[in-house]
Amino acid sequence: MSELTQQVQTADRLWEEHRHEPFPDSLRHATFAGTHVWLIDLDIAGCVLRWLDNGGTLDPKNSILLQSRVEDLGRVIPEIDDPTAADYCQRLHQLAVLVSTGTPSTTRDAL
Repeated sequence: MSELTQQVQTADRLWEEHRHEPFPDSLRHATFAGTHVWLIDLDIAGCVLRWLDNGGTLDPKNSILLQSRVEDLGRVIPEIDDPTAADYCQRLHQLAVLVSTGTPSTTRDAL
């Protein structure tokens, strides 16, 4: 089994776990650096679904968006006081990092 196939399977499992968890109430109206946390969640979810649907590849536009959202979450997580919300965002971050590192660098570095 190739490394990419393993990443896709792991991402698929993490995605299934993540999508069954409700978005934390404490984050519904939360913003960090002017960005709503729900929008970060939505953008990452869209990129993850595209990546899974395309067998582990993202187009350059979505690859750049995903990397930006990984960085946003990295700044947001230390600011979250609610443990449930922090766990939710940690799992989302783990999934986003897995997907972004599973995207071929030629695609990620394009543009």
